[in-house]
Amino acid sequence: MRTITKTQCFGGVQGYYQNDSDVIGSPMKFSVYIPPQALEAPVPVLFFLAGLTCTEETFMIKAGAQRYAAEHGIMLVAPDTSPRNTGFAGVADHWDFGDGAGFYLDATEAPWNQRFRMESYLVQDLLPLIMAEFPARAGSVGIFGHSMGGHGALTLALRHPDLFRSVSAFAPITAPMQSPWGQKAFGLYLGADQEAWREHDACELMAQRSSQLTSGILIDQGLNDQFLRQKQLLPELFEAACEKAGQPLSLRRHAGYDHGYYFIASFMHDHLAFHAEQLK
Repeated sequence: MRTITKTQCFGGVQGYYQNDSDVIGSPMKFSVYIPPQALEAPVPVLFFLAGLTCTEETFMIKAGAQRYAAEHGIMLVAPDTSPRNTGFAGVADHWDFGDGAGFYLDATEAPWNQRFRMESYLVQDLLPLIMAEFPARAGSVGIFGHSMGGHGALTLALRHPDLFRSVSAFAPITAPMQSPWGQKAFGLYLGADQEAWREHDACELMAQRSSQLTSGILIDQGLNDQFLRQKQLLPELFEAACEKAGQPLSLRRHAGYDHGYYFIASFMHDHLAFHAEQLK
């Protein structure tokens, strides 16, 4: 692991790092905010998965989360959203696929399966690295995200309930099998067999459950979100899936808010408090 920069922030430390990932086959960048409480004892860890076109910097710069992480004594971790510098043909041709658009899954179609293995990177590489190299409390790990990252947070929590004790999301892609973004990415990353897609669709995964995932899931959705209108997000389908599965869900709809980071920052305090309650 290589430290790129470290800066004091709200009594803690905001750092940017790079590790050589065996899973990805190339270096990956990530950011970590360590709250001041970590000077005394290990603290809970909360992973944030960013959306399309973002990097490991976007959340830490724009969301205003460090203030609340310091208040609650929670470590924040934000990975990059895809491998970089792969050299694959077409990897940078579209803003919603390839660079900055890894969708937090392991691709099975060539050439993407060689490097685009974001699920394995997160659970097999980055999470163990954080637990080994930072003052993180074992067994107290949560996950949240925005848009594509909200999709990733929900699906990874559902696929790895032994790793993540809490989950929330801002404007997540909840039913990618039925959204243009998801259909494009899944078709290219996972191939034509839609049975494979079901394992990375939050609605489908929730439908498979016979018990609660956690004591609650929190989702915030702006009603002036252009992607809500374009049927990319479909939160009502996840709401119905949770109701059918008996999973407690707080889906909060906010008039006037759009899809951007001003929306995220407006409700960040609620999400940090939500995770603090579940992780502590």
